Amino acid sequence: MSTTEHLTTGDVYLRAMEPDDIDLLYSVENDPNIFESGISNVPYSRYLLREFILNSTGDIYTDKQVRMMFCHDDKTLGIVDLIDFNPHQLRAEVGITTLRSYRRHGYALQALHLLAEFSNKNLHLHHLYAYINLDNEASLHLFEKAGFQRTATLKGWLYDGKNHHDAAFMQLFL
Repeated sequence: MSTTEHLTTGDVYLRAMEPDDIDLLYSVENDPNIFESGISNVPYSRYLLREFILNSTGDIYTDKQVRMMFCHDDKTLGIVDLIDFNPHQLRAEVGITTLRSYRRHGYALQALHLLAEFSNKNLHLHHLYAYINLDNEASLHLFEKAGFQRTATLKGWLYDGKNHHDAAFMQLFL
């Protein structure tokens, strides 16, 4: 997907990252509230994020991941990722972050549907999966509404710097 193409459904479209997204990425990647639900708990510098954007090839087979922005009316609402892409097993992990002011409007659900459609039609994946903290009821509800099934509970899977948390392993079969 080039930077001028996007995938659209309803009110939302997905687009490639642009260098202008650096401030948004910096604020999201360095939000300590997101550390609790993500896989990283270290801050990122603007330099590292700029390098990430500039060095991304746009080829998921090379990068083993793709990060896209989800938008509405030319406003960026959040970020959706496919990470740990495995072309042999035809699967990838999903990550999504919605900016606070755009939560609970249905945008993230539309973004997940677009990501699933892209994963199915363009990457021919068999399934998508996510690890979700069992305390994160909003994310659990979002993924269930998007068609993901809770297939396992992983004890002590996520660590927030102080405590270990159980995680739901959720899958969407495409």
